[in-house]
Amino acid sequence: MAAGSQRDWPSAANAFQRFLNWLDQGVDSGGETYLEMRRRLVFYFDRKNCVSPDDLADETLRRVARRLEEEGEITGKSPAHYCYIVASFLFLEYQRRPARKHVSLGNPSEFGDVASRLAAPPQEASPTDAETVRLHCLESCLEGLGRDDRDLIVGYYRGEQRVKIEHRRTLATRLGLTPNALSIRACRIRAKLEACVKTCCARHE
Repeated sequence: MAAGSQRDWPSAANAFQRFLNWLDQGVDSGGETYLEMRRRLVFYFDRKNCVSPDDLADETLRRVARRLEEEGEITGKSPAHYCYIVASFLFLEYQRRPARKHVSLGNPSEFGDVASRLAAPPQEASPTDAETVRLHCLESCLEGLGRDDRDLIVGYYRGEQRVKIEHRRTLATRLGLTPNALSIRACRIRAKLEACVKTCCARHE
């Protein structure tokens, strides 16, 4: 799936709400359609024996949301059908990766890795080193979040497979949220982070 236009989302919160409205097709489900689509995508990638079906489902929805924001509308296919088309392209990408690991904004585990380094002095980033710049920007954008949002997003992506699932259950309980509410909140924070990282990286080009 092509990355498309390089312009930033005007508002991460508005872009995510627009995506929810597109999925609902005029009927406000309170986020339930999004959660059901995500569940179906997780099942899709799990049946294909992918290492991180949850992360691949999130990446699929992120790409669809980005396409919707860039193009203004997506026509000719139902939302579910279009999500599966994007998922199939993502699965082909996954199969071509030697390590079979998912990478998007950065491997989601990087949220935990970066968080452990936030207290360390910032390292000088070279504008010619795209990976270094991206990590530098991710650190900076994480620092810019409120403490609650930063703790939530880092905790949400910490660990692998079963460990990650247990972390999310514990996190939801600690915050007094249902798993579904936690998922939606994490998606909103991630959308905000992606917009911030993209803007930051553009400044180093």
